[in-house]
Formats: sequence, C-alpha cells, structure tokens
Amino acid sequence: MRIVSLLPSTTEIASSLGFKNQIVGRSHECDWPENISDLPILTKPKYRSNGQSKEIDKNVKHLVEQGLSVYEVDAELLSKLEPDVILTQDHCEVCAVSLSDVQRAVQDWTDLDDVSTVSVSPLDLDGIFNSFLIIGKALDAEERAELLISDIKQRMDIIKQTVLGENRKTVATIEWIDPLMTAGNWIPELMDIAGGDHLFAEPGKHSPWIEWDTIRDADPDVITIMPCGYDFKQTLSEITTLTSKQGWSELKAVKTDQVFLLDGNQYFNRPGPRIFESTRILAEILHPHLFKPTLENIGWQKLETVTV
Repeated sequence: MRIVSLLPSTTEIASSLGFKNQIVGRSHECDWPENISDLPILTKPKYRSNGQSKEIDKNVKHLVEQGLSVYEVDAELLSKLEPDVILTQDHCEVCAVSLSDVQRAVQDWTDLDDVSTVSVSPLDLDGIFNSFLIIGKALDAEERAELLISDIKQRMDIIKQTVLGENRKTVATIEWIDPLMTAGNWIPELMDIAGGDHLFAEPGKHSPWIEWDTIRDADPDVITIMPCGYDFKQTLSEITTLTSKQGWSELKAVKTDQVFLLDGNQYFNRPGPRIFESTRILAEILHPHLFKPTLENIGWQKLETVTV
C-alpha cells in the first residue's frame, strides 16, 4: 500500500498504526515521527509562513476573502507517487491542505481516479478518536486503531483519577498572539482531564477570537501560550506583543509566575496520538506536586515574569 499523508496528525496516526514505511509523500509540515521528513513534499503555503502572527493572519485572511486556497498541492508529483490512499482533512481551511484542494489535484490526473481519499474533521476528543477509526478502516487496520484508542484513553484516565479532588485553577489559553485567539476544539476537554478550568471557549467549537480586556477582566490563575504551528523560538520572538499589553504585569498568573509556553506545533494543534502527551503537559503545569516534569523543555517551558 502506498500512502500520501497531507496533514501532520494523519501522518502520526498512520505511523502509529504501523504504516510508517508505506507513507511515500507528506505535507510541508509533517515532521514526526523521525525520518518522515526525508519523504517528498507535496504541499506549500501561498503566504510567508515564517512571518509575524499579525502578518500571517492578514495574508491568510486576504487569500480566504478572495475565495482562494491557502495552500498548493503538487499535482504532478502526486501523480508520480501513485498513492493508493491520500490522507487529508476538512477541519480548517487555514490549518492545512483541505479535501477540496486534494480533489482538485486528483482531478488533474485521470490515472488517479481509483485513489482513495480519506478526510478527517475532528472538532473534539471523540472526533480525534473517530479519525483513528476512519484511517484504520481505510488502511484495513481497524483493530489496531481500536487498541490505540483504548491505550490513550486508559492513560488519560490515570491522569483524570490522579487529579480528582485537587484544587482546580482557571486557565487562559492563547492559540494566536496577534490578533488574540483562545483555544477551542478539543483543548477544553484536555484541560478538564488535566484538572483545570478552561476559560473563554467551549469543547467541540472552533477557537474564537478574543479581546485582551476579556483576559484581563478574568484574571486567570494560569496562562498558557500555544500558538498554532509555533515552536518555542517562534513564540518567544513575539512574546513582547503580549507582555507589553496594558495590565499584563498586574495579572495574577504573571505575578505568581504561572505563565507557560507550550509547543502548539508538536502537540496541542495536532489531533493525533500525541494528544495524550498534550494532556500530560497540562497536568504537569497545573499539578506539579503530582506529576514529574517529564515533558519540560520538550512540550512546555515556564515564561519568567516580565515587568512592563
């Protein structure tokens, strides 16, 4: 079987189901597990993806307003790779190549008429697990998918039982820096499992834009900064956009040194098997007396208090 995966999470799902060696092509963002980056790249963004968040947001919105796709698919290379299965998504038009992008690319090459295009659209935790089953069925590995789901659920339940009865802190999540966005979709559920009270967004609904005054008025116990697609370095390059805001230094989370940088790119923004690690990161942050910091400097770092 020859598999093309055009989303980091689907690449991780297929690999976790035992199909890493059958993946013959990937997206420009697929970088895990190891050595997956050696595969041919089939996608690229139509905007400068290494710019500042305000610039990226402006460019992406401009493309979307024009009715244009945010990404390009290399249809010629797709044809040469001759995939049996293409894995993609239909969840977010600005997150990755969409189902319609793939369909247009496939239509350009009549010799790919028989290819199976599998799209997943997780909005919440159940949706993530369902995407495991959808991909497992497409790859004739449903039993493996069920075992993977069971394993992740059991480990998540251990976290949930461990924090039972502990003091719950209010948490503000920042999924985009400029303009401000808080994390929705599955993040509120992960926060609940980890023993925190998520503010501003509802499970199963897209991440909403938010005003700074809303965060300031809520005065959360903890602030987690997890920009979509950002690693620590890129987040730190824009951190003064937050720390220079009026009232930042007066926030409870800032005063008590409870502001954290999270690797949104590798963990929270990827609805795949490492959703457990995302939950574990939150548990380590919220309940350090219960969980060893096994993912510190890997998935999370504490931001030292900045006085402005």
